[in-house]
Parts: sequence; structure tokens; C-alpha cells
Amino acid sequence: MADNSSRYISNLTRDTYALILAGGRGSRLHELTTWRAKPALYFGGKFRIIDFPLSNCINSGIRRVGVVTQYKSHSLIRHLVRGWGHFKKELGESIEILPASQRFSDNWYEGTADAVFQNIDIIRDELPRFVMILSGDHIYRMDYGNMLAHHVESGAKMTVSCMSVPLEEAAGAFGVMEVDENYRILGFEEKPANPPPLPNDPTRCLASMGNYVFDTEFLFEQLRKDAKNTGSERDFGKDIIPSIIKDHPVYAFPFKNSNSGNAYWRDVGTIDSFWEANMEMVAPVPQLNLYDQKWPIWTYQEQLPPAKFVWEDLDRRGEAINSVVSGGCIISGSTLRRSLVFSNVRVHSYGLIEEAVILPDVEIKRHCKLRKVIIDRGCTIPEGTVIGYDHEEDKARGFRVSEKGVVLVTREMLGLPVGGLNPSKV
Repeated sequence: MADNSSRYISNLTRDTYALILAGGRGSRLHELTTWRAKPALYFGGKFRIIDFPLSNCINSGIRRVGVVTQYKSHSLIRHLVRGWGHFKKELGESIEILPASQRFSDNWYEGTADAVFQNIDIIRDELPRFVMILSGDHIYRMDYGNMLAHHVESGAKMTVSCMSVPLEEAAGAFGVMEVDENYRILGFEEKPANPPPLPNDPTRCLASMGNYVFDTEFLFEQLRKDAKNTGSERDFGKDIIPSIIKDHPVYAFPFKNSNSGNAYWRDVGTIDSFWEANMEMVAPVPQLNLYDQKWPIWTYQEQLPPAKFVWEDLDRRGEAINSVVSGGCIISGSTLRRSLVFSNVRVHSYGLIEEAVILPDVEIKRHCKLRKVIIDRGCTIPEGTVIGYDHEEDKARGFRVSEKGVVLVTREMLGLPVGGLNPSKV
């Protein structure tokens, strides 16, 4: 029975084309997305956010993928070419980059639905039975095959992946679905102040994850209708879903991890949520297991030497405690506590780094004290610098302090020109 089930799902995934929407600006991340799209932002010590939906596709057996790009996409495209450009079209697999090119309009992509509409001809050439629309800027692991099977078995024309969240967490933050006992969607509101609760739990609601499955021809039909609607915002959540739930079968698919009842999904759309999600990775047993060989997260990375820790004097010891340190790093005579350090970072002696997210190619000089910070790629922190201990002083020096006290430091804030960094390394 298991073999038949696996073969059934593999047939569904082979007959699916996935479109990852990766053109997001990510404005709530402020200077972290000044020079890069949100899906190109680093995460977890060695990855970029786009690697998670792409890896979910590959691990689920979906090998035909288009990545829609728009906002400041140079580093994103460079990463895709280097890390994801090895698929063979003649073997029925491909990962194609689909930049905004005004194929059906004189405008750039005007919304999530318009981004798909402007690529209808490319999708049609693939002749898929199903089209999966995926957000390119969330952190999670998900077997899309289960969602496809649910879509077919329910008789849905459209399926929306969702997760159960507390009402107070969803209010004003997520698109929320009202469903019946069979999870057919009866209503959809974008970021409501008072979300409708679940039928069997008045304290929780169903929040959309921004991932959808469509029967292909049904999708094309709805996109053409939406394109003719002059009042539309060209958005799946605001326009497409509300327009079809009354007359067509649209179902919710509750997301759960395959090995536990707790679904891990993070929208790292703010400085605080980005820092918090990265900090979760340094826990002894993080909820998101990046070491699971059965569901690997693929990426591009340079060939680098191992991380190195040097000096063992009483006042000068290279050490990392409850931390993640990537390849190419040298921790020389300083202490790291509960920190996540990306590749090619050099920390010089007599320093203390705590609760820090250090992006690649950073150099931290001697006698520095950093606490609860995000250091952007390519920064050089001068000798004796203290950050994160006095927020008024941090602000006066031009650093950004978040609502929850995370201090963001970028090259420009330190007076370093962004032009001094290879654009492909943004």
C-alpha cells in the first residue's frame, strides 16, 4: 500500500509546475533589503531564504520550477545560477528564472496574480495538470506531495496551504480563512482585526501560508478574468480567492510537519522576526532540523576551509558556546555565546559576541563587545566598538534599533561604501 501511495503522489508531483514568487521588496526589513530582494536574504548560517521553497520542491519530487524575480534581483539571480542551474531540461527538470519582462502588459508585475498571469505562456508550454504557486520568502520544510494529494482527493479547483495559529497572533498579520468542518473555504479576509475562529477551536484560526495549488486551466481562466477587472489589485489573497470561493470548490490544507504535530513556518519579514528565527537555530535541539539528511536544504556555497578557533590563554580564548559557526571562519581569542555566524567571518581577540547574527565576510576587530545585533555582509567593525549595550548611543551613531532591541549594522552605517563589496556577494 505504501508503494502505491508513493507512486500515486510521485505521478502528481511530476505533473505539477511550481512557480515561486521571489520578487518581494521586504520593506519592513529596512536596510537588510536595500541592495537585495527578501528571498535573497541569508538565513541559518549558510543558506538564503529562497533555498527553502526550492528544496521543498526538489525533495517533494517537483522538478519543474519557475522563479519569478523583480526587485533588486542581481544577487538572487546569481545565487540561482550558481546553486540551482544544474538541472537538465531533457530529463524533464528545470529551474527557470522569470524576471518581469512586460510579456502581456506595459507594466511590471503589479501583484502576485499578475506575476503568474504574465507568465501564462511559459507555464502552458510545460503542459502541467496542476500549478503550484509558492511564496519565496518564508522559512519552512513541507512535502508538497501531500498537499497535491489532498487537492485531488477533495475535488478542489484551488487549495490553500494554511496553519492553525492563535487568534491574537493572526489579527492584522495574516490572511485568514473561514472554513466548514470539511475545510472547505467559506470566507477569506486579508489581515482582519477580528479573525474568524476554527469550527472546533474558538481560540485559533487558519492563517494562509501564501502557497496555492490550482487545476491549470481553472487558474488560467481566473487570471484572464482578473486581468479584465479594472478594480482588481491583481492579488491572490485580495482578489482571486474572494472571487471564487462562493461558486467553486476551494479547500484549505492544514500544514503539519510529517514527524510532529507542530508545524514550523516563519515569516522573517521584520528585523525582529529575522533575528529571532536565526536565534532559534542555535538551540541544542532546534524545531527546524537542518541536519535531517532525509530532507536536506540545498544551496550554493563556496569551497571553504573548516572553521578555526585559536588561543587558549586565560584572557584570550577562541571559543563558541551554544553557537553555529560556518566554514571559513576564524575565531581568534574571543568568545561567542548564543550566536550564529555565516561563512568567512573573522573575529579578532579580546572580544565578546552575544546573541549575534553575523552575515558573511564580516571582520570584527579586537576588544569589541556586541550584543543582540545583526551585522550585515561585508562590514568591518572597528577596534573597541561596543554595540547593543546603550540603545540611545547606538541610534546616535546611525545604527537601527528595532522595537525589541535588536541593533542592525550595515556597511553604509559604518561609512563603508556598498560599492566596495562585490555586487554578487550582496
